Amino acid sequence: MKHDPLNDALSTINNAEQSGKLQCEVAPASKLIGRVLKVMQDNGYIESFEYMENGKGGVFSISLTGNINKCQVIKPRWTLQKKDIEDFESRYLPAQNFGVLIITTNRGVVSNTEAKELGIGGKLLAYVF
Repeated sequence: MKHDPLNDALSTINNAEQSGKLQCEVAPASKLIGRVLKVMQDNGYIESFEYMENGKGGVFSISLTGNINKCQVIKPRWTLQKKDIEDFESRYLPAQNFGVLIITTNRGVVSNTEAKELGIGGKLLAYVF
């Protein structure tokens, strides 16, 4: 039984990257997973992704670039204010300006740099580096 689809999706991507594959599929598809994939694509961690319909609710087909060292969901989902972003960057990312925190905000799912520019906080979802 799957309890956290986002965790399952990021684990699938991480395993495919570590084994050197150029493509993987993530099922079941959801809007949240699609928004997280968009942030990863905007930051150059994946090349592209495409939603494909199947009888069980849809699948994301993802083209990998080989840029991911690790991607993982952050549990518990910490609530952070804009002043706390740098503290969580130092906790989850290996170096300054290396990697991305993925944050859900009232303006959608954004990276840590976008959240700083917008001056907003939210809840931590995942990190990628």
